[in-house]
Amino acid sequence: MKRILLLLSFLIVAVACEQTSQQVSLTWSEEEPLPKAISNNAVAAAQVDGDWFLYSFLGLEEGKTFDDISHYAARYDVSAGVWQKIPGVPDSVGRLASTAEYVNGDIYIFGGYTVDEEGNERTTEHVFKYDPVANTYERVADMLLPVEDAVSLVYDDRYVYLVSGWNNTNSVSNVQMYDTQTNSWENVTPYPGRPAFGHAGGIVGNTMVLADGVQAIVDEGEPIFKMSPGSIKGEINPEDPTQISWTRLVQHPGKARYRMAAVGVEEPVEMVVFIGGSDNPYEYNGIGYNNKPAFADSTVFGYRLDTNEWVDLGTQATPSMDHRSVAKTDEGFYIIGGMVNDQKVTDMVQKFTVDLESSN
Repeated sequence: MKRILLLLSFLIVAVACEQTSQQVSLTWSEEEPLPKAISNNAVAAAQVDGDWFLYSFLGLEEGKTFDDISHYAARYDVSAGVWQKIPGVPDSVGRLASTAEYVNGDIYIFGGYTVDEEGNERTTEHVFKYDPVANTYERVADMLLPVEDAVSLVYDDRYVYLVSGWNNTNSVSNVQMYDTQTNSWENVTPYPGRPAFGHAGGIVGNTMVLADGVQAIVDEGEPIFKMSPGSIKGEINPEDPTQISWTRLVQHPGKARYRMAAVGVEEPVEMVVFIGGSDNPYEYNGIGYNNKPAFADSTVFGYRLDTNEWVDLGTQATPSMDHRSVAKTDEGFYIIGGMVNDQKVTDMVQKFTVDLESSN
């Protein structure tokens, strides 16, 4: 019996050592650039007749004034390497800080905000469904509470969660769940941390991981915007998707960031990857609320769900910020547009793949 127990102990230790010796790394490359430079755009990927396409909706063009807030939209044929302009959202209104998700064959575009020539900003409640096959839009049920700069996450190829975000004058802790099958909304377990906007997150299975963003602190009646460092995990109850169990995580390595790109990865390990962003929160033109220019951070990190730890994933090939999400296909992950050095709006499309390698 002792020999059997010793043998089992040896095998358990051997397996554990093998798991911890496997390191994750990213491989970077560039795809054909966008037809025009665009930042703060809502991005997604979808399959059409078995082929993958990347999509960019809305955002900010390179002039970075209110006149440059765009309703431009384009799609990229991954196999052919060709971009094509497509119709923009049907109301032809440009928006910033919207988000897009691919669910059960369609792309849903959520919220964002508009800016008029006086600089007045308004959060929009609109949600559009885009059909990648027909290349057409349909307006669907408005969100319960208009939000911008929220994190959107898809569960069970049916539900979309909008986590926290900004509503006109303040950040909110609401988590809103959209059921694509019933075209209806429901408020679910609220976000337990400080309400934030410009945060980032990803989901794998029923587990979401979110980090950072910005919080508004009111001082003598005026909001002051500061980074909101914090990392949190939420687990959706498979029996009741309105219930989320939230757990505070140890903070990720490095400084807190604003408008990172983030995405959930299933293979070769389950993890949520966070890329770029800036440690200086900024207005839509890339100048900080402190009147100092914001710069992109190059570091990349991830939270591994198999080991429940943060891991360093090196650096981004070209540091970028001002992202809404990452477009995800079977062939890799794509960061589309954004801002690079000197707050320059870019047409760059950066692709990365995830590799698992042994440290031995």
